[in-house]
Amino acid sequence: MSEVLRVEAGELSADEIIDALNDGRRILVDVELAGGRHEVVLRYDGETYHCDTPTNLHRHAEEDEMRGCIDRMGYADPDA
Repeated sequence: MSEVLRVEAGELSADEIIDALNDGRRILVDVELAGGRHEVVLRYDGETYHCDTPTNLHRHAEEDEMRGCIDRMGYADPDA
């Protein structure tokens, strides 16, 4: 298993996040949510992209869907 990549929200571009997921890396994103700091786990099992938040587990079958989730949720650098 590849090593875990820990980042702050906005530290990487959506492309960098997707590339790391496709390479088999699990990404832990530190985000501010509901007035506190939380960790979100992003991963790809070879078939489905997973976005595990403190309140929900999102699953995406397509890379474009995951990219949209990453952008909507503010996990990626919006200027990259």
